[in-house]
Order: sequence, then C-alpha cells, then structure tokens
Amino acid sequence: MTSSSAPARSPHHAQPHAPEHGDVHTPDAAAPDGSAVPHRPSLADVAVLMPAYNGQADVERTLASFSESEPVHVLIVDDGSTPPLLAPSLPNLSVEILRMPQNGGIERALQTGVEALAARGFRYAARIDAGDLTVPQRLAKQRAWLEAHPRVAALGMWAQVVALDGTPLFMLAPPAEPHAIRRIRFLRACFVHPSMMLRIDAVLAVGNYRVAYRSAEDLDLFLRLMERYDCANLPELGLYYELNESGISATKRHRQIASTLRLQLHYFNIANPYDWLGLAKNLLHFITPYGALRRIKRLVYARDPQPRAGG
Repeated sequence: MTSSSAPARSPHHAQPHAPEHGDVHTPDAAAPDGSAVPHRPSLADVAVLMPAYNGQADVERTLASFSESEPVHVLIVDDGSTPPLLAPSLPNLSVEILRMPQNGGIERALQTGVEALAARGFRYAARIDAGDLTVPQRLAKQRAWLEAHPRVAALGMWAQVVALDGTPLFMLAPPAEPHAIRRIRFLRACFVHPSMMLRIDAVLAVGNYRVAYRSAEDLDLFLRLMERYDCANLPELGLYYELNESGISATKRHRQIASTLRLQLHYFNIANPYDWLGLAKNLLHFITPYGALRRIKRLVYARDPQPRAGG
C-alpha cells in the first residue's frame, strides 16, 4: 500500500462561525506543574474515512461538502481505482490517500483504513461514501456528543435519501436510543453507515471490520459493538445519502441479504418478536424485485418524522 496527501488550503473568504450546540471550546487546561497546556483543536483526533473505487468527481463533491470550524483530516482508501484517485486540494481539509494494491472490496478497504487511522493516533473515524453530502458542523457535533457519552462506541445521524440528480426521495430516521436500537436491530436498518462516527479503539477491540459477512460489514460490526458498548443516533439530519443503482444494495443485493440472514441467525433472540419479524422481512427480500422494494421503502419511510436542522 502507498500513501499520498494534499495539504489543506486556508479559505480566502471564510465566514466566522458562531459556536454551535455540541461544538465545544474550552480554555487551556493547567499542567501538573501549573503551566498552561495549549488547547487541542476539537477535531484533531477525528479523521474522515472514505473507501472509494473510481469516481474522482464524486470524491471531490463529497469532500467539498464538509464545513467545520476546525481543520478536517481525511483518509481516502483507494481500492484499486483506475486511474488512481487524486487527493483534491480543498479549503480547511488535509487529504491523504492510502492505495490498496488491488481492488479487494469495501470490507478490506475499511479494515485497512481503521488500522491506518489507529496507527496515526486518531481516536474517531467519521464514515462517508463518495457521492454522499454532509451537513455543516456534523463532525464537531458528533465528537462532542461522543465525548459526553463515553459508553457509546458508534454514533449515527438521520439521512435524506436523494436520487442521482439530487431529488429528495425519502428520509431515513432510525431510532436514537440504544435500547430501542437493540430491540429492532433486525426489523429495520438502525444506522446509516456513511453517517457514523466510530471510536477507533472500540472498533479494534471487537475485531475491526471483517470480510466474513460480505456486503453487510456494517451490520456485522455494529452487532459486535453492541455486545460490549452502546450505539446511538442523533435524531437530526446529518447526511444526504445518494441512492446509486450501481451501489452494494442494488448490484449485490442477494449476497447482502444472505449475509444479513446469517447474522440474524447468529444473534437471534427467540424472546424478541422483532427478531422474528426481521427474519420474515429479509426472507421476503429474496423474492421481492428491487424496484418494488424501493417503492415500498418510500411509502414506509415517508411516515418517519422530519429531521430537525439543529441539535
């Protein structure tokens, strides 16, 4: 694997940011000898983790959507793109590219990315995928919430699903509280993977991303995290999620469902009626055409609450 990077450029016309809810700024602390310890920027231990295969324009559009008060570090894991992805030069972003020797799939790319961020000393990995767009101050808000809730190992947000042309389709508004997530974990998708911020030490403690459950690597990780920690969602908009017909959920649908069913059987709780309903739902997914499934999702998620713009 090789690595390349582009330094951040200072924005020439940046507007001042008023402190937002969750964007914590504290005075310098005192060292044991009484001297002042310089305040560490609030995002210094956060890195955006983006696995990508081709799609240079999508990578640049996604990274350009980040708007934070502090500099943002980005690690792109280039999963064998041809031609290789280039690190864009964007205001307030420091972009590093880690190149996989060949295309090995998102599971290995994420596994490698988490290990690389741990080796670089980062504590939090903020997921996003090429093509998706984030909302302003997402990273600062998620980090502040995780700092205040040390038992939570993974924190997601709500997502507006959009078509390739940006047309809003439906809202993904999963439950916020850990106990609700555990109860309906198999009945519905309780996390929007590219909206998640993860504690890197917790991810490594449970074995990192794995290739054992192809195309369901996120559910596999979250289930293992929930055996030791809590996982939660901020009930507000954090991501514009692009519905791409060539994405994993569309082209590798049966493999994803098979992996999900294996996970359901492994963690199945016969006393939880939602586990039974989730099992029945995923069996139906095998015989439901993808187009019909999309229409059903739009009807179901249209009843979900609308997102709040702020905390």
